[in-house]
Amino acid sequence: MSDANDNAGDNKPGSRTEVPGPRRGVLLPLPPARAAAAPEGEEVGDELKSAYWMQWDGEAARTSVWRILGRLPAICRRVLGLAYRADARATVVVVVLQLGSSMMSAFGLLASVRVLSALFAQGATSERIQHALPSLALVAGLMAAQGLLDFGVARGQAALTPKVRRAVELEFLRLNCHVRLEAVDDAAFADEANKANDRGLYYMRQAVPQLIQLAHAVLGLIGAAGVLAVLHPVLLPLLVLSVVPQGYAAVRSARAQFLSHSRYSTLQRRIRLFTWLLLDRDSAPEVRASTAQEALLEEHERFARRIEEEDARLGRQEANVSLWGRAVGGLTVGATYAVLGWMTATGRLPLAAGGGAFLAIRASRGTLVSVVLAMHQIYEHALWIDDLERHLERCRALQPHRTGRRLPDRVKTITVTDAHYTYPEAGRAALRGVSMTLEAGSTVAFVGANGSGKSTMAKLLAGLYTPTEGTIRWDDVEVREVDAESIQAQVAMVLQDPVAWPLSALANVTIGAGTITEADPRRALAAVTESGADRVIAGLPQQWATPLSKRFKNGQELSGGNWAKVAVARGLYQDAAVLVLDEPTASMDARAEHAVYEAVLHGRRRPDRITVLISHRLASVTECDVIYVFRDGRIIESGTHRDLMTHTAADGQPGEYRQMFTLQAAAYRAAAAAGEDA
Repeated sequence: MSDANDNAGDNKPGSRTEVPGPRRGVLLPLPPARAAAAPEGEEVGDELKSAYWMQWDGEAARTSVWRILGRLPAICRRVLGLAYRADARATVVVVVLQLGSSMMSAFGLLASVRVLSALFAQGATSERIQHALPSLALVAGLMAAQGLLDFGVARGQAALTPKVRRAVELEFLRLNCHVRLEAVDDAAFADEANKANDRGLYYMRQAVPQLIQLAHAVLGLIGAAGVLAVLHPVLLPLLVLSVVPQGYAAVRSARAQFLSHSRYSTLQRRIRLFTWLLLDRDSAPEVRASTAQEALLEEHERFARRIEEEDARLGRQEANVSLWGRAVGGLTVGATYAVLGWMTATGRLPLAAGGGAFLAIRASRGTLVSVVLAMHQIYEHALWIDDLERHLERCRALQPHRTGRRLPDRVKTITVTDAHYTYPEAGRAALRGVSMTLEAGSTVAFVGANGSGKSTMAKLLAGLYTPTEGTIRWDDVEVREVDAESIQAQVAMVLQDPVAWPLSALANVTIGAGTITEADPRRALAAVTESGADRVIAGLPQQWATPLSKRFKNGQELSGGNWAKVAVARGLYQDAAVLVLDEPTASMDARAEHAVYEAVLHGRRRPDRITVLISHRLASVTECDVIYVFRDGRIIESGTHRDLMTHTAADGQPGEYRQMFTLQAAAYRAAAAAGEDA
């Protein structure tokens, strides 16, 4: 039996209740008595959609050491090139000082061998100490020189890193804020920009100190190897023998850390869901009303235990790798030292040289661990830098067209001829063969259903989009012949959802003209008076100086209607050749809306301005000089309100505008009649 028949008697006149009966839907089995609160994959958290910031986590642990070594030269060249462009002098100084520091370290090791030679020589102890003093002084001098050079490297890095950060961030923001609007409309581009900003910029800022750290460790290894080669050629293979197990253990440990970090991040994502539910303001009332705190805390603790287990697992794995590395490394180091002892005992290597070799090998084992960790970090972070650089290249290709030619400040006629426009990746054209002529001093209206092409046409007029076909001419100048930004400067757009700038009330008005620190006082006052925002600003605690954001102390938040008034004032203040009002009064009350349209249509009307109104409320456009009716990306009717109200379609039916206006008017009359009857 159907649902309608099941509930047919529930709403009959005279029935005992007017509450509908239960809705009978599809058959559904009983849920289990106990189940997971959310999906759980083999690795808890893996069932969540991958976050962009996890894209390269653990990547260095999943590739070969040879691939990392193969990419390192290119990565180093890129970072050095970036640093050189940011501050050539500081980059050269840091490189020279770092090389000097490594040389001092190597010379210090050789000088230490001379000290040992003097101390182990034949003769009285006092004589040996006396002979060793010059070498000791040299060692001290070299250590002091290395300290000064390291100090210079640190100072140079401190000066260079902020400059690199500023240069890259400024280039990123400059390119992104100027890309063509259709790129910003692309969700994939927005995601790419977000990743580049959040991760790419962060790791680009870390690149210089990481490279310096890697260079320090690598040069230290090279210096130790050079000293051993000077002492005896056989010592180089001994160095390799002693550090290979330590290096292998370091690689295994680094990879375990990187992969563990990836798993840890996955678990953290899951636990943050419960942390957010427990702390979020929006969920707080229902959490308390449903007494769900303990249930959420239990889930939080469950995942906290998983994180605890992951930390412990990593600790055990590192301990095992360390034990293996130390055991095998101990054997190889023991063998190395045994060979050193044999070479010393048989006279193949002087005792002092053997002592120097011991110091060099011991220092190299610790340095190798630093090299491995730095290599893995730089490789993984370079993947994010690659993403950033690809995004910047894409931004450079998406900059607005620039010809070096600008529009004049005023225009007499804008002529649109057969304009087409299709959004990237859109299934169909948003505009299809639109033609119109806009005269200075006139007020025109674009009306039509949602998606009919009204706002798209306005954005073409504003230079935010370029027609895919057809032309738009400002007097005799075609828009493709001038800088796109010079068109945008000549069009003031007031949108339905204006930006609530977290700035002062005055800056919220003047930003329409591209400034937030300077104002034309008379123009600003005239703009807010025409839009009705004068009363809004007069009622603020600090009036013009009041910050319009709760982010600031004593900041104020405006209602939607008051924000709309400020936005209209912003458009009027711009004093542009074309003023586009795209549903600016949608959030205003009827009286405020009437005042705005009175100001625009009947107020201080500039003879050289073209005003375009886009509205669904047709009563507000009746006094426009020309009304263009859009449907499916075309203009199907145009004329004055009087013309359109008498227009008849080809089939003899009333025209589109007349039908829409009649429907809206009938709704108002019905509402008024209902009020009178009440």
